Amino acid sequence: MKELKIRKATRDDVLVLFDLIMAIAIHHNQEKFVLTDKKELLKAAFGKDPKFEVLLAEFKEEIAGYLSYTWNYSIWKGKNYMNLDDLFVKEKFRGLKIGLELMQKAKSISENESSGLIRWEVEKNNHKAIEFYERLGTKMVEKGIFKWV
Repeated sequence: MKELKIRKATRDDVLVLFDLIMAIAIHHNQEKFVLTDKKELLKAAFGKDPKFEVLLAEFKEEIAGYLSYTWNYSIWKGKNYMNLDDLFVKEKFRGLKIGLELMQKAKSISENESSGLIRWEVEKNNHKAIEFYERLGTKMVEKGIFKWV
């Protein structure tokens, strides 16, 4: 798709990134849980020791969505793996395979820079997302998640 460009976000994209984070939070009715701000994102993603990376999707030069990820280490595999944090496509761009292109780009990065393994979480009642991920050929692994706050 010539109109679509997937690229890594830069520090100049921090305002757009914050807006996308808020958009996915609003989409899931969870905006009250977003505690970060633009200054923190700038430091965390584009500072000396980046904590996460972001892929941006531009459709006809307009930001259409994003995928964010971190790198973790598997002591069993002895290699890094990608941990996908968010995948979000703005509503007006859905159905254009932008989510698929973001996932394919993440897969390519993971294969080039790590073990090729990508892990992520999805809410069990997010049936559209689960169907999308299954169409990619992925499998959901049943495992409990604990949080200690």
